[in-house]
Amino acid sequence: MIWDTHAHLDDSQFETDREIVIERAREAGITTIVNIGHTESSCSEAVKLAGRYPFIYATVGIHPHDAKDCTEKTWELLLKLSQNPKVVAWGEIGLDYYRDLSPRDVQRQVFIRQLELANETGLPVIIHNRDAHGDIIEVIKKHLPSAGGVFHSYSGSWEMAEELLRLGFYLSFSGPLTFKNARHTLKVAVNVPEDRFVVETDSPYLTPEPYRGKRNEPGYVREVVAKIAEIKGLPFERVAQLSSNNAKRLFGL
Repeated sequence: MIWDTHAHLDDSQFETDREIVIERAREAGITTIVNIGHTESSCSEAVKLAGRYPFIYATVGIHPHDAKDCTEKTWELLLKLSQNPKVVAWGEIGLDYYRDLSPRDVQRQVFIRQLELANETGLPVIIHNRDAHGDIIEVIKKHLPSAGGVFHSYSGSWEMAEELLRLGFYLSFSGPLTFKNARHTLKVAVNVPEDRFVVETDSPYLTPEPYRGKRNEPGYVREVVAKIAEIKGLPFERVAQLSSNNAKRLFGL
């Protein structure tokens, strides 16, 4: 059993061969895919796709890049979508101070609002954090998710990871863990407890070695599992099982 806990199958890069990509993932042993919402339209599409495949689940949430476009109608739509039984988390949400596509104060307001909505709906959260470590920690401490959550594609320090683990979060590892310059992330992956990590692709982005430079897809999550197995000194099958068990617990499945 292998879970890809974070993919964007509704992305336009999959427009011509989405069904083939999903079938390849199944052939690669991927038993479950969580397809992530990040805009109003992608949330709707994620729920539709999850309805067509029993092994695909969906999330709803607004990415910090699109925080500036949120209105009360946004929350009405997402709350409605969140009632679908295939929706397993609220996300991806968070802060992105690298690209700053929405004003930072607006990002923070929208992030807090979504943490509150996740608590209202009883859903865990999927958090995006890029160059916003201090503000992320400050916000989540004041608005701690009642159903827990995960920091997706974790890239921070081990010191920050320890604080997030104390707060009850899971850490998710993706393609960059396989890169040669992944020193900080390797340290986190070595030290993270066996019951507090999951794996993902973030496909079509963050493609792992040896496929780097190509479009990422859910089947490539095997490379992330293999890297964790290597650095932890565990069998591949053990890491696959641990990460799948952790994903089930995170998403309440």
